[in-house]
Amino acid sequence: MWHILIALVCGALLAGCGDGGIAPRSGRGAELVRTSHGVVHVRADDFGGIGFGLAYAYAEDNVCMLADTLLTVRGERSRYFGGDAGPTIGKNGEYSVAIDYLNQHTFDLRNEDSDFFFKAYLDVQQLRAGYAAASPDARALLHGYVAGYNQYLREHGHALPAACRGAPWVKPIGIDDIYLLIAEKAIHASGQVFPHQILAAARDAQGGVRLAAAVPAPQWPAMGLGSNGVALGGDVTVNGKGMLLANPHYPWFSTDRFYQVHLTVPGVYDVMGVSLGGLPTVLIGFNKDIAWTHTVTKAAHFTTFRLRRDKRDAAGLTYLVDGAPERMTERVVEVQLRQADGSQRARRKTFYYTRLGILMDAPGLPIDSGDFVVLGDPNRNNTRLVDQWLAMGRADSVRSLRAALARIMGLPWVNTVATDRYGNALYIDSSVVPHMATETFLSGCRLFGLPLLFDGSRSACHWGADRRAPPGIFGAESAPWLLRRDYVSNSNDGYWLTNSRQLLTGPGQSRYSPMYGPTHTPQHLRTRLGFVQLDALLAQRSALELADLRDLVFSNRVHAAELVLPDLLAGCAGTVDVTLRAACGVLAAWDRKVELDSRGALLFWQFWLKAVKLPPIWAVPFDAADPVHTPRGVAPDVLPPLLAQLQETAIELTAMGIPLDAPLRDYQVDYRAGIRTALHGGIGDIDGVYNALHMSFPLTPQGYEHVVWGTSYVQLVTFDDAGPVAHGVLVYGQSTDPLSAHYGDQLPLYTSKELLRLPFSENEIRADRNYRRTTLPQK
Repeated sequence: MWHILIALVCGALLAGCGDGGIAPRSGRGAELVRTSHGVVHVRADDFGGIGFGLAYAYAEDNVCMLADTLLTVRGERSRYFGGDAGPTIGKNGEYSVAIDYLNQHTFDLRNEDSDFFFKAYLDVQQLRAGYAAASPDARALLHGYVAGYNQYLREHGHALPAACRGAPWVKPIGIDDIYLLIAEKAIHASGQVFPHQILAAARDAQGGVRLAAAVPAPQWPAMGLGSNGVALGGDVTVNGKGMLLANPHYPWFSTDRFYQVHLTVPGVYDVMGVSLGGLPTVLIGFNKDIAWTHTVTKAAHFTTFRLRRDKRDAAGLTYLVDGAPERMTERVVEVQLRQADGSQRARRKTFYYTRLGILMDAPGLPIDSGDFVVLGDPNRNNTRLVDQWLAMGRADSVRSLRAALARIMGLPWVNTVATDRYGNALYIDSSVVPHMATETFLSGCRLFGLPLLFDGSRSACHWGADRRAPPGIFGAESAPWLLRRDYVSNSNDGYWLTNSRQLLTGPGQSRYSPMYGPTHTPQHLRTRLGFVQLDALLAQRSALELADLRDLVFSNRVHAAELVLPDLLAGCAGTVDVTLRAACGVLAAWDRKVELDSRGALLFWQFWLKAVKLPPIWAVPFDAADPVHTPRGVAPDVLPPLLAQLQETAIELTAMGIPLDAPLRDYQVDYRAGIRTALHGGIGDIDGVYNALHMSFPLTPQGYEHVVWGTSYVQLVTFDDAGPVAHGVLVYGQSTDPLSAHYGDQLPLYTSKELLRLPFSENEIRADRNYRRTTLPQK
């Protein structure tokens, strides 16, 4: 504990020394190689050099986005853009500067609210203390990253991309900035779900409190994040070695964009894959022995607690735990707001904290007027992420990978799907999950469903602990996992359906805490289609190749149509309505896919988006013993309203001037730097398309004009005797600068379903036709 105490003192007295006051060497520089499409290969003698080279390369491609991200996590957007402004967006539909995650997706925060939230929620002193306990390699990596970014600005700050050229907010950074950058990623599925509620509980300088009526009730949003992951074991592959499909569905225009990297410290670390939004490590990738990917879990990564106020305290800052009083702590947060004349005005808010979490306003939860609610978030000060991914990259089998996950427990909100050269396939949810055992749920501690509300006035209802796990979270021995020699798969659904031949639960029971998500519930159509396709392939032939995984992700089958159209079209027989007959004819001729030339996909989508809001339509109900194939079919009494919805949809499309049999390529498009690209793919969970794309709904006469989030990176990996054999595509390309050669240069590859060989060995790298090597000495 001595290193944590040193870091806390350092933060309090020196305000920024960090890392116990001793900054590790950031390396002596790096070798930077670019191969086709700007894929980055960084080689250095130590991890400081790796961080240095990676930051320099990332700034070459995304300096404006990274600077904008840092502005957000520092809570300084209002200082430069004003408090009422929203996210930074480019012109003509192009996002020249990244939109920060909080503003782009669910929360619609003004800059002032964003600044107050991040300054109140992210605690730099606690982050410094956590990183003081990190490994020397992790600390060196982060310090090297700071040095690399700052050197890039010194050398190229006079010639930045147009989106941030001459901007005063593009400035050198310190180690605290990187801590904040990583911390923001950690809270995507916890603190970042509730900014409005946290802000509403704060008091402003005049002592006023925002009215609860203006605050939305807490809920679990879609988050704009998803993925498919499949790992094949040696029993079902041609070469007897493992195979992996990584298919994350992430935002195309935000700070959660992926970036293709290959990081090498000779003899120590050699990993290729993708990083995320400036994080200085490989998150999804492979080495010579293993390959892994992540999917967003169904687990809950936070809890809320009801606390009873101590009525003896007139200030209302004292609460009771087991009848004993405890007082909240207060912190005043100041935000600088740019005025119309360019001057600055300070505004302050006071935020309140308990040992269980931060105070939040939570209308809609069942609490008395004398009670209050706090948010418990074990990811708020999770500083184990970098060490976790570094340890994963050093694993030499899926068993050692699982051991690395168990040792560190740093993954914030993702499952892991992995395979190795020995033919083992692993699924595990070793994410950071609050320790609420099944017994706690059954003891009357839970007061409400989602968000999970517990009785904080009883210490027996607080987070528990596992052996060899960080305080307050479940350890690896409590986490769902499955090791197989055929396959494991996850598409953001329940852990219990990881392999259709071995469910991780028995009838009506579960070995794991309810915190890991519900069991015995219907699964998304995208999940079901994944298993339908896998099981059908294995029924046809016992040994699969990489091409089979490519075909699986790009099959573009619409599973909802496969389940519904037979009954729906039968119900069309005999109809005399001209419009309905035309619509049914189009759907009958449709290939039930979302290929570029599929005719009928638009009609079905627009119809299905309404149909799913009807009462349950299925003829065969869900069966927990057969979750892949149930529910299915259309109940007879639901056919009339379904046909009415189809007729209404056809009328709407016709009114917009869209032919009912219009090919998808005419209406599902992406515009980049003035270039129009038609896209295949579907919605995913709603319509059951594996290759998910979430477009800019609603449909207009011009179509869906850009992707919000969806298939962003596709990576296929297997092994031969020499090492990994990998293919991939980063759909939107390496750069966010519209003038870069790597701005959208991989989008045509996605359109043609082409995956490029990823050069891993030194010989492969040097043989790349676009090989370019640069030596970056640290100055």
